[in-house]
Amino acid sequence: MRIAVTGGAGRLGSALIPHLLAEGHAVRSLDTRPPNSPLDGVETLQVELTDAQAVMRAFEGCDAVIHLGAIPSPRLDPAPVVHHNNVEGGYNVLWAAAELGIWRVCLASSINAIGGVYSRAPRYDYFPLDEDHPTYAEDPYSLSKWILEQQGDAFARRYENMSIASLRFHGLVSSREQMSEARPELAIKHLWGYTLLPSAARACLLGITASFRGHHTLYIVAPDTSVSTPSSDLLQAHYPGIPVRRPLPGNVSLFDSSRAERILGWKH
Repeated sequence: MRIAVTGGAGRLGSALIPHLLAEGHAVRSLDTRPPNSPLDGVETLQVELTDAQAVMRAFEGCDAVIHLGAIPSPRLDPAPVVHHNNVEGGYNVLWAAAELGIWRVCLASSINAIGGVYSRAPRYDYFPLDEDHPTYAEDPYSLSKWILEQQGDAFARRYENMSIASLRFHGLVSSREQMSEARPELAIKHLWGYTLLPSAARACLLGITASFRGHHTLYIVAPDTSVSTPSSDLLQAHYPGIPVRRPLPGNVSLFDSSRAERILGWKH
């Protein structure tokens, strides 16, 4: 397949594109800046995702789209800029794909789509978290990811041939140790989870190759936490009284990624 990757010069894009090439796919990388290390066989375009017509032109001739491009934090730009960029960019990607008859689309969402590390005090109704948990997003980045998922729902309703996977990644790292060294007050908010970059890259490819229809939101998170403290002890210390729906032995993750395994065949 010829696969368009938005945000190809970013952290996940830099891990994803070599994986796609190794699997025999052609890649067209879109970003606002050139890649740090250009790769043979990769077509690179500098495109603003807020320019719908430019996005459509960039997607011409592609068979699938993996949308990673976004401002990845509410702290990098003023709030309206983060929200506008991410929401309009996501819509333009889905619109251009649908207009061109590109029916396989993978969207990079986030665990923060329900609120989390950027919330003043994140609210969790039960553990482990699954895709049915309601959103309490309050910052512009998290809100933009929630809206991206709603856009996926809308396009899947309108275009019955579309298969859209919204992947809720955790902090993308090269090693578990990288996440375990993060600030502990932030880890409390994001529930000590992580996603390794190679596993995230595999999930992205499965998001456009697995056999499913419609739109599915899926957690893509490691099956364990980034710390050695038992998960039940972490919850007792920081989230007492919140329902726990099944046993959480050892340092098992507080995110349930089983739906990704059922729908995509993905394991971390």
